Amino acid sequence: MTSPATPRTALVTGANQGLGRALVEGLAARLGPDDLVLLTGRSPERVASAAREVAARPGTRSRVEGRVLDVTDTAAIAALAGELRTAHGGVDIVISNAIARVLPEDSQAARADEFIDVSNTATHAVLRSFGPILRPGGRLLVVASALGTLGYLDPKLHPLFEGAGLDQVEYAVESWRTAIHNGTAQEAGWPRWLNIPSKVAQVAAVRAVAAERRTRDLAEGTLIASVCPGMIDTATSRPWFTDFSGAQTPARAAAAVLDLVTLDGVDPAHYGELVQFGKVLDWHAGAPLTEQDALLKP
Repeated sequence: MTSPATPRTALVTGANQGLGRALVEGLAARLGPDDLVLLTGRSPERVASAAREVAARPGTRSRVEGRVLDVTDTAAIAALAGELRTAHGGVDIVISNAIARVLPEDSQAARADEFIDVSNTATHAVLRSFGPILRPGGRLLVVASALGTLGYLDPKLHPLFEGAGLDQVEYAVESWRTAIHNGTAQEAGWPRWLNIPSKVAQVAAVRAVAAERRTRDLAEGTLIASVCPGMIDTATSRPWFTDFSGAQTPARAAAAVLDLVTLDGVDPAHYGELVQFGKVLDWHAGAPLTEQDALLKP
């Protein structure tokens, strides 16, 4: 991603800690002194503190500012996009990273609304609000997971996401939410583990938006994709695994994502796909994880 004549604006959601903060730190180190990196999160105190700390890091080159953003508030997402369009003429880099922390001992059904609102409703809002103001040559990435491939869902659910538009993906997500509340989710084939349908829906949403924009975006060097950063040693992921010997630090995981952000040009093979460490993951890969479901509270 070559440095343009005009200053660039970058934004990361869920950026107070973990991977999100590492992404902000990496962007602030890689972008130029005239560029702006916005660190966003829900808590005003934590956002202000994190932004100050990143700005003071020795390796920081760009301007860093905090913005309070509750991603469950879709109107707030739209308002921030409007602010950036007015103040900066658009945005160059958007990384949608926010996630709700759920522990293995938590009831998946009880946490469903929060999880879906943060991971899915917010992703849809980011795509709808920031996609139209993404400048030519820009990057819009959604942090997902290797579990976001279609094969991890029951085959009877595949038609909900295969070749779906964004409206259809939203309908599928809300159908899943309703089934959880009605106690019919497992009967319909939805896995108990919230992370799987959520990640599949995130990747499907990116694919939906990318399908509509592909020709124009590739002509302009613009990239829209979902990314899998791999296993990361964070407070969110640690409770789920017993072996962390292969886990990355947030900084290392962020570096692989940012390599995709700052790469000159766009590989058409990456466009609209789920990318991990520079390689595209097969949309149809995977198999339902029935053992994982058995370990979870309903």
